Amino acid sequence: MDVRQHRIQPTADGSNTLLMPELGETYHSKHGALQEAVHVFIEAGFHAVEAQPLRILEIGWGTGFNALLTWSEAHKTQRKIHYTGIEAYPVPWDIAQTMDYPQWVETPGAADFFEQMHRVTWGESHELDPWFTLEKKEMLFEDIRFTSQFDLVYFDAFGARVQPWLWEQPIFAQMFSALAAGGVLVTYAAKGSVRRAMIEVGFLVERLPGPPGKREMLRAVKPI
Repeated sequence: MDVRQHRIQPTADGSNTLLMPELGETYHSKHGALQEAVHVFIEAGFHAVEAQPLRILEIGWGTGFNALLTWSEAHKTQRKIHYTGIEAYPVPWDIAQTMDYPQWVETPGAADFFEQMHRVTWGESHELDPWFTLEKKEMLFEDIRFTSQFDLVYFDAFGARVQPWLWEQPIFAQMFSALAAGGVLVTYAAKGSVRRAMIEVGFLVERLPGPPGKREMLRAVKPI
């Protein structure tokens, strides 16, 4: 994937996303990048899990928008976050900075933090401030091998239309293994085949109202 060929595209709520012209796929919802991220990952994920500190695994680090919003919520709620972002094709800082994401975050220091997140080295853990520790891993999702290390998974892979293998049983088996008992996975997807794949590997799955432009989303829990 040639990330340099991606183009900035405004979404319906005024926030930007990246478009992959060769696939006709965007990194976030065209109906609202900000609204989708807040609805799916912050409201249905971050605020639904009580673990302290909260260990988050993001499948699809992408532009770092979900991580930035999570950092802001960590400061608002004074929750300590250990955040691991997985990305096979990192977005360079000179592209990420043009997305203008810090403007959507009220927490002081958002612009500096957003740049710091992108500039820190991959493959190492960085305590970026008292509330947020970040590790970015450059790898394929299929190569993930974690065991009971996370409380929450942000499953934000590209859609099944372009990468169907990322929405099948083997990947969700890896997510099930990565979560501690009682851990939660949230995703914008709501397809019946995705829900069935989650159930087959042991998740308890519920349908929730979706963000703008989507009727439903899924939240899955690993039984205690």
